[in-house]
Amino acid sequence: MQSLLAHQRDNLPRFTAAAVQTAPVFLDPAATVDKAVGIIREAAANGAGLVVFPEVFVAGYPYWNWTMNPVQGSPWFERLYRASVDIPGPHVDRLRTAARDHGVVVVIGVNERGAHSLGELYNTMLTIGTDGELLGVHRKLVPTWAEKLTWTGGDGSSLKVHPTPIGPLGVLACGENTNTLARFTLLAQGELVHAASYIALPVAPADYDMAEAIAVRTAAHCFEGKVFSVVSCSTISDAMVDAIAGDDAEVRAQLRRKRSALSGIFGPDGRPVTDPLVDDDGIVYAEIDLNRCIQPKQMHDILGHYNRFDIFDLRVDTTPRSPVTFTPPGPSAYASAPASDPASGLGTEKKEKEEEER
Repeated sequence: MQSLLAHQRDNLPRFTAAAVQTAPVFLDPAATVDKAVGIIREAAANGAGLVVFPEVFVAGYPYWNWTMNPVQGSPWFERLYRASVDIPGPHVDRLRTAARDHGVVVVIGVNERGAHSLGELYNTMLTIGTDGELLGVHRKLVPTWAEKLTWTGGDGSSLKVHPTPIGPLGVLACGENTNTLARFTLLAQGELVHAASYIALPVAPADYDMAEAIAVRTAAHCFEGKVFSVVSCSTISDAMVDAIAGDDAEVRAQLRRKRSALSGIFGPDGRPVTDPLVDDDGIVYAEIDLNRCIQPKQMHDILGHYNRFDIFDLRVDTTPRSPVTFTPPGPSAYASAPASDPASGLGTEKKEKEEEER
């Protein structure tokens, strides 16, 4: 990262970013990937060098956790599991091919099936490079509130900033953008472009404005770190309302609540580069010039002169976690100790018998 950033400092990237706001083809990963590939093609044709998709775009969010009790929602969990993806796997391969074919960096959220346990699911964000390389697989560290009924948590191994042609890029999913330490971990690695993926949240408490919450979180990260953020949020299609709510008029009205989604691009002053998109489907495009990240650092550089690392010490455990760790067997005590070694206790009975016979 340091070498790439040093290489780019004298020629900081300028590029077009695309923030996608749309709904998946609910619980249909193949059709949703088809949709994503089409959007990548469209965005690239409009000059985008970075395309950011919503949280768990492939292939949908478990809204039933909020509208049903856990027993009612359990069959939906199985449906989601069957509509989730394996990494590596064919759905991811198609996304990688699209990124390579169109020469763009892609960030997209997926439901990932865990490798170790049948039924294990992660809320995962993929970062794909312009050559189709899978640069990052970030698993959401802490599922938020009702999401704990669906996803298990990731570990610190994926809190990485990736060197890309559009600059040092970091990603976080939805509520993780409220986690100050997670955000600082990315900033401390030289992040200049931040991708934040969200889901439309009309099922939140009545006094919660999701669009405003997204804007506040994004402004905070941009202003604190002097970085650009590309924010992508999903929407809820009529087909999703029909599937989740059925004939329940109250749930149908809840899922159509306004100000549940916001997507856009924000600059290092915390302000939107162009008008964000609220609720409606579409793609927000904006020009990003990383040179704009320099001057604001003179006032507040929390990664440098505007911090006290002699006082504050953040330690991040980046160890990948596994359900079991096997250690190599040590030498056997019986094999290592000579038969006549008194300390081993072996051969004692034989010696005693010999002494009795004498």
